[in-house]
Amino acid sequence: MDDLKNKLKQFRFLNGELTQQELAKKVSVSRQTIIAIEKGKFNPSVRLALSIAKVFKTNIEEIFYLEEEK
Repeated sequence: MDDLKNKLKQFRFLNGELTQQELAKKVSVSRQTIIAIEKGKFNPSVRLALSIAKVFKTNIEEIFYLEEEK
């Protein structure tokens, strides 16, 4: 099965160095949730992933992607 990866940290820094806390507040989750997503320990729901993409005014696929297992 492919692993879900993300570029969330890069998007935060490319968008005015948005902090984990600021992003968490914008999408109504805890900072710990954002940390877990960035580390790949938690896969966001479709609703949360869409909310995050909306904050960055981009498509979900720009932030979240599947990496093929080797």
